[in-house]
Amino acid sequence: MLPLYVAILVFILDFTSKFLTHNYLPRMRSSWLWYPYGGIGVFKDFFGIEFSLSHQINQGAAWGLFRDFQMPLLYLRIVLVIFLIVYAFWLNKQKNWSIPLALIISGAACNIFDYFLYGHVVDMLHFILWGYDFPVFNIADSAICIGIVWIIILSIMEKK
Repeated sequence: MLPLYVAILVFILDFTSKFLTHNYLPRMRSSWLWYPYGGIGVFKDFFGIEFSLSHQINQGAAWGLFRDFQMPLLYLRIVLVIFLIVYAFWLNKQKNWSIPLALIISGAACNIFDYFLYGHVVDMLHFILWGYDFPVFNIADSAICIGIVWIIILSIMEKK
């Protein structure tokens, strides 16, 4: 039951943050040359890290890759989510993978949902890490990454 609650929480947080970003923040523009680039600055120079909420759209995959192939990417995402659901419920033998799989599935489903709601993925979390302008991302992307790293760590621990 806990994995279902985790998936629902990810969906609610992601949907709410994207709705607010889409409706209340102007999109980032390259003409805004200074921080927070049209967004809302949360903190600046906190041990060399800057963080802002900035509205960015992503029409491709990670970091905007393959933006010219939106429909094939949509179909691929849907197939991957279906495969992950089948794996999580029927093929997964690792009980401790249920929460990380819920994070990955819910994050991927949220980004698919964006395509139908907005026509693209809405990103808003913008970090500058010691001068490196990290690509803008969202809560669903974070859930996917956390789930993947969690599974990698569990896999390494199981082999020891």
